[in-house]
Amino acid sequence: MYMAERLNRINDYLFKYIFGRQENKDILLSFLNAVLSPAGEDELTDITLSDRELDPEHLKDKMSRLDILGVANDGSLINIEVQIASEKNIDKRTLYYWAKIYQSQLQSGMLYKDLARTVTVNVLNFSFLPDAQRYHSMFSLYEAHSGLRLNRDLEIHFLELEKWKALSTKPRTRLDKWLMYLSNTDPKELEEIAMSEPAIGKALTVEEIFLKNDKERYLYEMREKGIRDHLSAMDNAKTEGIEQGLAQGIAQGIERGKTEIALSMLKKGLSLNMIAEITDLPIEQIEEIRHRQLS
Repeated sequence: MYMAERLNRINDYLFKYIFGRQENKDILLSFLNAVLSPAGEDELTDITLSDRELDPEHLKDKMSRLDILGVANDGSLINIEVQIASEKNIDKRTLYYWAKIYQSQLQSGMLYKDLARTVTVNVLNFSFLPDAQRYHSMFSLYEAHSGLRLNRDLEIHFLELEKWKALSTKPRTRLDKWLMYLSNTDPKELEEIAMSEPAIGKALTVEEIFLKNDKERYLYEMREKGIRDHLSAMDNAKTEGIEQGLAQGIAQGIERGKTEIALSMLKKGLSLNMIAEITDLPIEQIEEIRHRQLS
């Protein structure tokens, strides 16, 4: 029997099921408005999602990602991506995909003025940016001296769940409530949050529907396995890298030690054969050390 509290809400298949369906767009809109204007009035009142079919192989692929792409009522293109594990060059990859979405708008006969704001929201299950306290960061184009914003067309958000969880604070904004939800907070706490944020209450109801569907649960588990395999592979690679680096460092240290001993013996006038016997270094290498000493 599956229990709601065991669900991984940043499993990107489940995330797409909850946030990426047109019938659940009120959930998505609540989340997006919490990101775009945490303390202000809602920016978005409607959104149309792009129809992006899932390739079954995606669920087995530990490196692939699911994302949500939609067009808001103000014309903005909005892309949401969930990232489970830290990888190199996230900033460059994010900017690259933002640029692909932005330039894809310009069809034949269109003018540059027709280009709409393009927003990327990255939900990260790890810390990425250096500020330990700031779990929501927004990047755009600004003049370096005055801080003047060039325009609103480029907007990239990072939501760092690990930082939010580390702060252990009570939610103050709508975004905080959504981060509590995505952080797999205790169900009892979520029930209290859902009382003040109806869209989170609906998300919990959608989860119950999801759990009752055997096919959806199976696909979710496939995706969980892909994620676990990826995290395990990364951990193994890290461990092997440390072990290899340690072995290499020890070997280099031993080699440096032998070189220093040989140099000391050379200064004392010992013969090359005796130095080679004591240090186990080739006579050619000892001669090279002597040559460097004399040069």
